Amino acid sequence: MAPPCDDRPGRTVHETSCESEHLMKADHYDGFAESYSMDNESSLFNAYYERPAMIDLAGDVNGHRVLDAGCGSGPLSAALLAKGAIVTGFDSSPAMVKLARRRLAGNVALQVADLSQPLPFADGAFDDVVVSLVLHYLRDWTAPLAELRRVLQPGGRVILSVNHPIIYKLGYPNADYFAITEYSEEYTLNDGQSMALTYWHRPLHAMTDAFTKAGFRLSVISEPPASPDTPRELFPPHLGDRTAFLCFIFFVLEAS
Repeated sequence: MAPPCDDRPGRTVHETSCESEHLMKADHYDGFAESYSMDNESSLFNAYYERPAMIDLAGDVNGHRVLDAGCGSGPLSAALLAKGAIVTGFDSSPAMVKLARRRLAGNVALQVADLSQPLPFADGAFDDVVVSLVLHYLRDWTAPLAELRRVLQPGGRVILSVNHPIIYKLGYPNADYFAITEYSEEYTLNDGQSMALTYWHRPLHAMTDAFTKAGFRLSVISEPPASPDTPRELFPPHLGDRTAFLCFIFFVLEAS
């Protein structure tokens, strides 16, 4: 889960050593779960950009056992379910899981769990894992990626999205792109509620190195345009006629 990349009303940044500890709190989204979920349904960056890209990269999932890691209120789970997948989901936010249960009406097995901790699933339990805008909240990717590899069948896929690493450098020109750095940003949702989120920037090579060390083969790197169905009025005016912009980056990994 992540908010829009542009039109940010306020932001602050502070660098920390890679030695420091940072775990996403279990109730990270609880205070604004309902408001965020409502924005997620129709926003350019979620509904017309990130989610369609994830669905497209997932491809034919009919009959696949799919884990939605960090499922939020369940929009991606719902889309994969509609394509014939057998979906299981979890999120660290109890409020988000409650919203997902309301949306999915018992058709998806859902629970509260934390990707930074051991997952409550058997080895090789899934054919695919989708991880939508989650890993950028975590300083250390080693244990989460190892767990995703463990719960996948050999040859299974991880389809994931994270903040594009160049966004950090564009937003903070004096920052060190090559350092793994903690930073916080503030956002205002459509209903006027404010929220502050903390991310970990990492350069592209640090991402791909982590994938390889976890036993994955990098199959796809994608920087897609928005969906062709996107209403033109949702695009920022400075894009003109363009439908591609820097925001998130997408990967498909295959379990070796």
